[in-house]
Amino acid sequence: MKKITYILFTSIAALGLFISSCSEDVLDIDNTRDLSNLAIWSTENAADMYITASYKTFTDESQVANSRTRFYDSYSDIMKSTSWDLYNHAYNKSLLQSSSFTTGSAGAFENWSQVYNDRIRRANVLLDEIKKYGVEEYGEEWSDVRRAEVRFCRAFSYYRLIRVYGGVILRTDISGINGGVDDGKNPEDVHRGRATEAESWEFVISELQWAAEKLPESWPTNWEGRATKKSAYGLLSRMALYAGEWQIAIDAAEKVKELGGALAPDYAKVFQVDGNQDNSAEILFSLRFLSGSITHNFDSYNRPFGDREVHKTSAIYAEHVPTGDLADMYEFNDGSEFNWDTYKDNHDDPFSNREPRFHATILYNGSQWEGREIETFVGGTDGFVEFQQASSTGAHTPTGYYLRKYLQEGYADFATKGSYQYDAIIRYAEVLLNKAEAYAQLDYAQFQAEAMDALNEVRQRVNLPAKSFSDAPNKDAFMNLLRKERCVELAGEGFRYWDLRRWRLAENVIHGKNASGVKITQNTDGTLDYEKVNVDGGTQRVFFERYYYFSLPTAEIANNDAINENNPYW
Repeated sequence: MKKITYILFTSIAALGLFISSCSEDVLDIDNTRDLSNLAIWSTENAADMYITASYKTFTDESQVANSRTRFYDSYSDIMKSTSWDLYNHAYNKSLLQSSSFTTGSAGAFENWSQVYNDRIRRANVLLDEIKKYGVEEYGEEWSDVRRAEVRFCRAFSYYRLIRVYGGVILRTDISGINGGVDDGKNPEDVHRGRATEAESWEFVISELQWAAEKLPESWPTNWEGRATKKSAYGLLSRMALYAGEWQIAIDAAEKVKELGGALAPDYAKVFQVDGNQDNSAEILFSLRFLSGSITHNFDSYNRPFGDREVHKTSAIYAEHVPTGDLADMYEFNDGSEFNWDTYKDNHDDPFSNREPRFHATILYNGSQWEGREIETFVGGTDGFVEFQQASSTGAHTPTGYYLRKYLQEGYADFATKGSYQYDAIIRYAEVLLNKAEAYAQLDYAQFQAEAMDALNEVRQRVNLPAKSFSDAPNKDAFMNLLRKERCVELAGEGFRYWDLRRWRLAENVIHGKNASGVKITQNTDGTLDYEKVNVDGGTQRVFFERYYYFSLPTAEIANNDAINENNPYW
């Protein structure tokens, strides 16, 4: 299978080698005519290589490829960064210091300039070039498919901005002076006002709707990994939730199903690159990497401390670990809730009989891992180390847990050759949960059955008992079920922080609170004592109302006369 990141990076490199002898300045995005004539549009394959570079907006945000800087769940209650200020981590400071976000800067979430200049501007130029060169060379139908790819990627870029800032400036390939590319080069284009948040989401939705109509259902084998109709409808179901367009979310989810979207049988194998399971019906869009060539460091960054001795390497950092708040959400196999005070009534230990997603997501004390048993008790092989607001825990867990999801069990070359597991950007499980939420928000009294069916389809995959109407007699009760189900299903995939913001619950869940963990002590007779502990180093977390919309950048306010006010409270 051709892998998407292989396409993105090696094709661009090859294209650069081809044109390097032609001109020193053709790589300048402002000198595109020479570049286009000499290389990009000379062959269909070269043009496709150039077009696939649009997908880099997804690699920017990859939880797997960029876990050091983009592991968004560690800004929430369910994951914990083990570092205070090493590894370029901004997680704990953002949660524990009120000075992390200021007027003029969105702090760790600042992306205005990067997204506009590196992603949206490039997409707009490319759309303009397709109009100039693609149609003439390869025809309107060919060009529409490639336009759809670029607009799919551009929609994701705008999503990255809107979820941070609210309403944004909508710059496109035809919104510039005299209907040209709006790249901010012309003075008339610099001074543009922001659309409202609703208008911004409306634009994203319209982009994805157009892309979904034009994208193919599949690609030839040599181009597998590019966006398809399922990809666009899946992403549309997500965007519609942000926009509060419930019917659009439902319709998009139904289109995914019609196109073959379905859950894979084994939840754990969805995240295993060599799991011997066909995940193509569930993974609607992913970033794929190439062993030995296009890699990342997810395993090195997230394996448990004890693997240092096993693999004879210090290149193991355990940078992100699940919190007790996450671990405690997972039910037992029979669907009963976990509770530290009562689990002993029916279970010998707190971990063994938990539902499959717990075991697939979390490494806990007693887990079987690569032929050994994980020991997170104090003094154990993977032992507990208390988090302090300085330096890091030295690759030990401060919560009593390590992350398992996405790790390549049995892969021994991660330290020397890097890792190559894919990042599942859009999954059918998310689409089902999007649909369940949309039905509940649209009219729970009328669509209770539809909402419950979508929720229970996700639970059925892991053999959990179905929830009934008595469990959720009203919308509020159902939303509580939905939020929990969404959390445990999508943990470690980057949704939780943004969901809390979208639901306007971040203040309730984060502000004035602390994440928890379990400190396990082994007694002389081998028995274990469990103590629930605060894992934030003694300071309460902060999330103020103003954080729902971060400040616009100082440079944009200063240079754009059409923006005369910042977001509220900034």
